[in-house]
Amino acid sequence: MQEEKYITASIVVYKENFKVLEKAIDSFLGSPLSKKLYVIDNSPSNEFKNKIQNDSVEYIYSNKNLGFGKGHNSILHKLTSKNKYHLILNPDVSFHPEILEKLVLKMESNEPLSMIAPRVLNTNNELLYTARRYPSLFELIFRFLGIFKKFTTTGEYKNQNHKQSFSPDFVQGSFMLFKTEDFLRLKGFDNRFFMYMEDVDICKRIDQLGKIKLFYPKVEITHTHRKGSSKELRLFFIHISSIVKYFMKWGFSSV
Repeated sequence: MQEEKYITASIVVYKENFKVLEKAIDSFLGSPLSKKLYVIDNSPSNEFKNKIQNDSVEYIYSNKNLGFGKGHNSILHKLTSKNKYHLILNPDVSFHPEILEKLVLKMESNEPLSMIAPRVLNTNNELLYTARRYPSLFELIFRFLGIFKKFTTTGEYKNQNHKQSFSPDFVQGSFMLFKTEDFLRLKGFDNRFFMYMEDVDICKRIDQLGKIKLFYPKVEITHTHRKGSSKELRLFFIHISSIVKYFMKWGFSSV
């Protein structure tokens, strides 16, 4: 590439396995683009402080659990117009570093494009349906109960060709590459969502900007998809709380 793009990324950590986190960090740092990574640690202790030693990484210890959205928002004041792109990155994601250049090139070629996301695979190389339609309350209830799966099939664009790009209602927040000016204009995530639904909400607000979101399957990442809310009671109730907040904000419909 003739012109070097300056890209930032943020990873929010809470009691993460360091070997898993290290893969995410190395994936980002492997890019030849000019870059800066912020690791926001919401864990009870700052044990990762001395493990992350790189001039391109800034480690920030929160000293409390801020949650996902508020954790990412904590570095908004550090982003400037020089940071053309900002990546929201999960700590359990890995990818070939060259995909960042490809995503940036796609963003450069499409002025209305505000956010782009790649095809996501699990550790068995199976497609994860991370591009979604805006959910109705009934769909989310059916998804939790594992019934009426035709609703979730529609909600996950399962009838769509996932080998071709398309503009979904929203993408899950494991990997979201924003134009920084738009991310700042949106003021990041809504702090009311401690965890869950903040990715749906921010995509709704991108719509209000008159901008586009793109699912771009020409590049792919691997996500260790853990579905925490289905395994831990505390996370389940956090998820329910976020769903209630979402529908109270946007109304009880899928549009």
